[in-house]
Amino acid sequence: MPVLVSGSIALDHIKTPHDEHENLLGGSASYAAMAASFFAPVNLVSIVGKDFPQQHLELFTSRDFRLDGLQRSEGETFRWAGEYFDDMNTRETLDVALNVLEAYKPVVPESYTDATVLLLANDAPVNQMSVIDQFGGKPKFIIADTMDLWITIARDDLLNLLKKIDLLVLNDSEAKQLIDTTNLIHAGDQLRAMGPKYVIIKKGEHGALLFGEHRFFSTGAYPLRNLHDPTGAGDSFIGSVAGYLASLKDEPEVTFDQIASGIVRGTIIAGYTCESFSTHRLQELSQEEFATRLDEFRQFTRFE
Repeated sequence: MPVLVSGSIALDHIKTPHDEHENLLGGSASYAAMAASFFAPVNLVSIVGKDFPQQHLELFTSRDFRLDGLQRSEGETFRWAGEYFDDMNTRETLDVALNVLEAYKPVVPESYTDATVLLLANDAPVNQMSVIDQFGGKPKFIIADTMDLWITIARDDLLNLLKKIDLLVLNDSEAKQLIDTTNLIHAGDQLRAMGPKYVIIKKGEHGALLFGEHRFFSTGAYPLRNLHDPTGAGDSFIGSVAGYLASLKDEPEVTFDQIASGIVRGTIIAGYTCESFSTHRLQELSQEEFATRLDEFRQFTRFE
């Protein structure tokens, strides 16, 4: 069944110690939807401007995205520019132009009610809540990603959102910021107490943690030898989790173990994202390549 993915679509200018590219496909929804489409059909909710390249729209079409919820504005597409330094963990934002995002209000078409999983990729909490309110069906599972910006400037809206979702996703520094703690385990437990049944704390190259009721799961990241651009890895990660959960057609509800399985798959897909700029590696990824790496990862994490 389809997964509904809402969030931003951007044109990125990215510079690393080894290369530089402009007008790259970016944004939380782009990465999340590309990753989700590896497992399930995608219903996309976002906005682009008149300058959005036709080749990117053709890419969406080639992945069988449903685009009824993609608004086309006469303004300019959201743009982001950033530079990564030698360790590829340190990043500086060079420029942000919100453009069409500044006054953007998501619109969820009636045709999207067949989605079983809602993925609210990184966006203002008020927009994420609007998607939930507009959705005419009964989703099996609702996932929301967030970031430090919303914790700082829209905390009340974010806290209200937490009461409406099943799974919260955020990185380790954001979890500590939201709970005001230095202990990630404490943060995970406290975040669950705020509303979501499950919490995923992302740790970048060190993997991820999953918190449930009296359950805990931890995984490392797939060891990469070719790291070109980590932009969008977190969005690809959670997009994969959402797509995988949506692909479980015959399951009446999402379980802890299913989310854990989705996390492992998301870890693999996020690694592929880092091996090229933008979504280029995801565009050419085959099921055979993915299956091989997933099997390798199983071997890496086995013990007696």
